[in-house]
Order: sequence, then structure tokens, then C-alpha cells
Amino acid sequence: MMKRRSNHNHNHNVAIGKPNESSSSTTSSCSSSSTRAGDEPVEWEMRPGGMLVQKRTDKSESPPPILHLRVAFGAVRLEISISSKATFGELKRVLTAETGLEVAAQKVIYRGRERENGEYLEGCGVKNRSKMELVEDPASIERRYIETKRNAKIQSAHRAISDVSMDLDKLADQVAVMEESISNGIKVPEIQITTLIEMLMMQAIKLDNIVAEGDASTQKILQGKRVQKCVEMLDVLKVTNARVKVAKPVIVTTKWETFDPHTSTNDHWTSLIDL
Repeated sequence: MMKRRSNHNHNHNVAIGKPNESSSSTTSSCSSSSTRAGDEPVEWEMRPGGMLVQKRTDKSESPPPILHLRVAFGAVRLEISISSKATFGELKRVLTAETGLEVAAQKVIYRGRERENGEYLEGCGVKNRSKMELVEDPASIERRYIETKRNAKIQSAHRAISDVSMDLDKLADQVAVMEESISNGIKVPEIQITTLIEMLMMQAIKLDNIVAEGDASTQKILQGKRVQKCVEMLDVLKVTNARVKVAKPVIVTTKWETFDPHTSTNDHWTSLIDL
């Protein structure tokens, strides 16, 4: 009696165990087949309801839709394409390429309110073909005006210094010619030296009246040194020129002098004729 019950229990355990073995083998075969079928192993995840499903990856997710936005910037109308998952800060970077305005100088108005850089387009209700307005920050406008005015002054200073430089080139050539003449012993009228010095001093006054910054200031200093060098050279030439002696001029005339014949000579020729 006990033996039969033991056999019955054994058979019952065997009967219960067989399906489990087959089920596990089936699961493993399905898992291995799914692994072999794809290039990468399949990953699984447990849903809150207890259901085991294939884990979602980035590859299985569809890309976010692209929004085509209409942005008004003054009288200009811009067509911007951007991801619906983007932020307003990312939108501003796209607008920078279109308008040249830096991100910090932009204000994007949507539905009557300025949007922050960290706000998402989708979260603010931005749809395809939505309209927005782009305005430049007033503080940025003021900074740009000041910078433009400053650049205009710098350019004006460069032009003025360039004009002085060209005039100095001509005056320096005259100084060189005058130096060569005096060194060769040719006396130069003192008025020419004095006039040349005065012209150089006029260029120095022009340089003093130029307001320069940065590189323009450096150029201004260099041209001032050129003026000083030429004036010093003329001062030396003025002293040297005073020591040059002027040779007495040789007067050449084309008027020929006539000589009356000597009386004794005429008498001599007359006596010879009488003979």
C-alpha cells in the first residue's frame, strides 16, 4: 500500500517536471533564436503590470517632427526649420546664423510673452507654422551704436594719419635732395630751409589734433617721430649750409671790344706802299 503510493507520487512528480523542462527549453530556444536572428542581443524589460516586453531603444523610436516656424524680424520675414524638441535657446542660435545677432541680444516673443532660453518649443505649445517675433535687446542696440561710433572715430583717425604720412613722404624727399646739394658744396638759399621747417611743423600740428586709439595711436607716434627727425636734420643742414662758400661768378660776355690801329703802324704801312 505504501509502495503504490510512493510510485504514484513519483509518477506525479515526473509528470509535473516534464512540462517544466520542455517549457524552459522552449524559452531558451526562443531566446537563442531571437539572439541569432538579429545582429545584436535582444534586451527585455518588465512593465509595471508584470508583462515582459522587448526593451525600447533609441533606434526603435521615431525622430521628433520638424517644425517650420515663421519669425518676424522688423520688416524681414524668416522661415526657420527646427526640431519640435528644441528649446528657445537653440532657436536663437539658428536665428543668429540668419540675422547676425548674438543670442544674448535676441528676444523671442511668442503669444505675447518673451520666452526664456531653457523653455522647450513643444512645452510652450509651438506648432508647425507658428508665428513668432524677434526683437533686438535695447541694451544691445545701445552697445552697437557706441561700438559703431567708436569704429568710425578710429577709421577717421587712420585716414587723417595716412594723409599726414603722404605729405611727410614728399617733404622727406625734399630734405634728402637739400642734404645732397649741401654735401656737394652747393649753397642753398636759407629761405628754402626755413620754409621746409615750417611745413614740417604744420604736419606736427595736424598730428596733435588727431584723436587716436589703439593701433592708430601707435601710427600717430611714429609719424611724429618722422617729423622730429626731419626738423633736426634741417637744423644741422642750416648750420652746414652757412659754412659753404660761394665761388665768385665768372662773367662771360658776347660783346667784342674794337681796337683803333696804332699811328706808327699806319705810317709804316704807308711808307711801304710808296716804295
